[in-house]
Amino acid sequence: MTALTILIFASAYLLGSISSAILVCRLFSLGDPREQGSGNPGATNVLRIGGKLPAALVLVFDVLKGTVPVWASYYLGLEPINLAFVAVMACLGHMYPLFFGFSGGKAVATAFGAILPLGLDLAAILIVVWGIMVRLTGYSSLAAIVSVSLAPLFTWLLKPEYTLPVGILSVLIVLRHKDNMIRLLRGQESKISKKSDVKI
Repeated sequence: MTALTILIFASAYLLGSISSAILVCRLFSLGDPREQGSGNPGATNVLRIGGKLPAALVLVFDVLKGTVPVWASYYLGLEPINLAFVAVMACLGHMYPLFFGFSGGKAVATAFGAILPLGLDLAAILIVVWGIMVRLTGYSSLAAIVSVSLAPLFTWLLKPEYTLPVGILSVLIVLRHKDNMIRLLRGQESKISKKSDVKI
């Protein structure tokens, strides 16, 4: 592993560590999203507590946190396996942000952004799966769990060289949804449009 690769991994993690949900909520005087709604610093929770504009800003920035370092790594000539691990590092930064006490989100949007440069066809399939699940169930968390669980299979079929890191990323994201899965089983999970003042 070269010094450049290590530097890019570190940069991807640091970029991922910038929590747009926390910063946007501060900008709109919404308070800390980790202490409101679902307690998750992500676009869906910001939608619940602040509305469409703050949520859209969070979503765009979180996607870019994944897309930018992977695109940059591609143009710098990193090998495919290292490109994919750049994506993993960006998502780890989102999940465990250095700048916010290692208390971050679930990295679904960041993972999607990171997959975009790896293959638009792969990204399109995953977003369609997510959209279908949201339409059918109304649960953003369930849609994310299903999408990321299927991601390694779709990656193996379309971009097999990225299967291992995408598989690792999928496991990490599913584990971050542990509490959501428990609430889904108990029938206590909030739907994407439902406001909640309970910290989860």
